[in-house]
Amino acid sequence: MRNMLKFFDKAAKIIMQWLFPLRCPICDGIVVPYGEKICLRCMGRLKLISPPWCMRCGKKLRKQGEYCEDCRRRQHNYIRGRALYEYDSVAEAIYRFKYGGRAEYADFFGEEIFRYLGDFIREVSPDALVPIPLHKSRRKKRGYNQAELIAEAVSGYSGIPVYKKLLRRVKNTKPLKLQNPVERQNNLKKAFIIAQNDVKLDTILIIDDIYTTGSTIDEAAAVLRKAGVKNIYFITLACGQGM
Repeated sequence: MRNMLKFFDKAAKIIMQWLFPLRCPICDGIVVPYGEKICLRCMGRLKLISPPWCMRCGKKLRKQGEYCEDCRRRQHNYIRGRALYEYDSVAEAIYRFKYGGRAEYADFFGEEIFRYLGDFIREVSPDALVPIPLHKSRRKKRGYNQAELIAEAVSGYSGIPVYKKLLRRVKNTKPLKLQNPVERQNNLKKAFIIAQNDVKLDTILIIDDIYTTGSTIDEAAAVLRKAGVKNIYFITLACGQGM
């Protein structure tokens, strides 16, 4: 019976791919060859973050060292984090993923996160994955939360549950990309609340798409710490370069 269910599940996926071919996260064309999640010719355009990286936030460092300049200057509310790609190599893909309706990219990104950051995830051994939430008005406009889709994909490969309703975004913050670090921090104050007070977790892994200054992760981590979470880590799909 189980083998039959697996057969029908595989057949259904093949039919769905035939009817609705997957788009490549990089070139956005129909994936070639068939059955892959990214065009093989596009794989080389993605730049994984390689050593040296900051031992606190995971940013790629321009020179050997332990921490980036930002992490030397400020105290974070999380313990440690990692990112998968250098931002410039995946910026256009993230833009389409967030604003262009390309929710289908999530499975590829989740698989790659588990493939390359799986050791970090196992080391952290989180009780749950917690995606950074969108404000309800922004989620309604986009149709989905990209951080939640990444978390669900990672969960599918790791078996770690996703607590997508643990945090709620109650403040519809202004776009952060046009703000300096101080403006970002002020913008995000009181942006999140705990929506499930009956959940008790010791270790969580926050999931988001981009790490820039860390203001979003820090604000979410501060709220989670006040709720009793002891160990907070994060993974993002991409981040900028550190000093």
